[in-house]
Amino acid sequence: MALYAISDLHLALGINKPMDIFGDRWNNYMDKLKKLWSETVTESDYVVIPGDISWATYLEQAEEDFRFIHSLPGIKIIAKGNHDYWWTTLSKLEGFIARHNFSSIRFMHNNSFKLDKIVLCGTRGWKCPGDEDFNAEDRKIYNRELQRLQMSLKSAQPGKDEEIVAALHYPPFNLKREPSEFVDILRAFRVKTCIYGHLHGEGFKNAVTGNICGVQFKLVSADYLNFTPLKLEEHDGC
Repeated sequence: MALYAISDLHLALGINKPMDIFGDRWNNYMDKLKKLWSETVTESDYVVIPGDISWATYLEQAEEDFRFIHSLPGIKIIAKGNHDYWWTTLSKLEGFIARHNFSSIRFMHNNSFKLDKIVLCGTRGWKCPGDEDFNAEDRKIYNRELQRLQMSLKSAQPGKDEEIVAALHYPPFNLKREPSEFVDILRAFRVKTCIYGHLHGEGFKNAVTGNICGVQFKLVSADYLNFTPLKLEEHDGC
């Protein structure tokens, strides 16, 4: 098996939300995504998608977007992004998947997944202290997301031979490229790799990638990856 990552699919099969207004890179992006995904991922692989899955407002409105994801190779593990307004309780999400027989899709929400020698954890994250528009309400959401990341990591209980991969939607850095308390938590739990999305276009210049404070950070926004899932880890025996 291999573990891949790609975020910010921004699917819009259930509503009219053209993405080409965000630049030529998004022209025919769903066709491009399907082709490149199918050429890259096998049925035995896992793909983590950390947020901004669908432009739908309500869960049932996202049915065709989930059908598209289900049709792609591999087992997909989905986390929440800031535009996933359809997101609801885990029980309702799992009921939706069961009702429509989308058996290749899982949800990460205050939980974790053991994938052979990889333990996958994560949460949505939020904008970070030090950003110009960070306010008191942001602080509440930020603190709640710190708790959710800790909850996910505590649920993992990795063995000595297992590596932790953390998936966030928001970068765990502010726009000054300064690390946040999310990074402190990742280090405390000895996370090896942290992936994140959210950034697009001109926002790529704000990306922090590479080994920072002992954690390998990777930007996996779909348009940054040219719609090709990025391989993170590969192991035998699963």
